[in-house]
Amino acid sequence: MLASLPPALLAHIAECPAARAERWAAPLCEVMARYDIIGGRNEMLRASHFLAQVLHESGRLRYTREVWGPTRAQQRYEGRADLGNVQPGDGYRFRGRGLVQLTGRLNYRAASAGMRAEGYDIDFEERPDLVAEEPWAALVAGWYWAQRGLNAVADRDDARTITRKINGGYNGLADRMRLLERAKAMLCAHLALKAPLTLADAPAPAPVAGATGRASAEAPLALRQALRPVAILPHAS
Repeated sequence: MLASLPPALLAHIAECPAARAERWAAPLCEVMARYDIIGGRNEMLRASHFLAQVLHESGRLRYTREVWGPTRAQQRYEGRADLGNVQPGDGYRFRGRGLVQLTGRLNYRAASAGMRAEGYDIDFEERPDLVAEEPWAALVAGWYWAQRGLNAVADRDDARTITRKINGGYNGLADRMRLLERAKAMLCAHLALKAPLTLADAPAPAPVAGATGRASAEAPLALRQALRPVAILPHAS
């Protein structure tokens, strides 16, 4: 069972600095436990898909606020009734925030209701910047995942449907898939290795392709192979 998410493991999956992983490892693990992403028989698939999406959306845990141009796509946020952006300035006011880049007045309102149902006295519609801060950036990501029924989709290993339900399209799909395969290989190997992983581990060749959520006797070798240093790709969405 995946009872913890060591910062070193998260750093290797995300290809991000250790300090960034140390900041988010515990909150992400708590959120995954809260929303039944880990703790069950399909936890490896669920956790791999969840982490792949969150890591892509946040630029490897770098951004909890959407980088604003505005681009042409961001300009189209303004006046979008399907997002609830009906007041002047709503496009920018309710731009993407949190580890899953929550976007649009309606989603901020729904997230507020979701958090209140869990006992939190919070209003993201009134104070949208809170979604970018701890602990809400991670909690809202878990809530968003659960509201869209994505555990069941992850159980089918359907990355395209998960991407569409989170992104609204397939932006950055190749990077999401790359992160998914890293997460599958490394989480599987982490459980099989049964030894603390540190950032000093010196891995060798390329990540293992086609890894599944099952542990195997080959997993320690897979971990050493998968943890090789890799250049961080730019955030694609």
